[in-house]
Amino acid sequence: MEHDHEISAPDWAVWLEATALGEVARDSLWLYPIASIAHVLGIALLIGSIVSFDLRVLGVARAVPFAAAARLLLPVARVGFVMIVLSGAVMLAADATHVATNDAFAVKKVLVVLALTNVVLFHRVAWPPEGREPGQLARTLAAFSAVLWLGVASSGRAIAYF
Repeated sequence: MEHDHEISAPDWAVWLEATALGEVARDSLWLYPIASIAHVLGIALLIGSIVSFDLRVLGVARAVPFAAAARLLLPVARVGFVMIVLSGAVMLAADATHVATNDAFAVKKVLVVLALTNVVLFHRVAWPPEGREPGQLARTLAAFSAVLWLGVASSGRAIAYF
């Protein structure tokens, strides 16, 4: 006896896909490809700068002062994050009913929440005092950060395969 294990899409996904953004993202010759390219560029900016910053926190390139690394890399990460959110909204709207029920998307959502929580903890609890090197908590959170953001990117890429 066969069972239909198909999960129905949540109401928010049906609504999002039916919005003007969802329709334009599906019907436009250029919007979805531009969003996809912007997403990849945003990932490169976010992951590249965050992992570089995390490595500096972990003690790599100590010749670069911590504050200088933060001033250079964190604004780049913020730009990448904004690009990802905006382009991701377009791509999600185009196919929300499929993506909302995708196991890889579920993993990505959890990892994003954990990664953003880690960012808040790092900045509020573990940020070193002016002129000091990051302490053990900062290094631990930096290691988690690198793993979490790489997991976000990997699970996001896996959406296409599930």
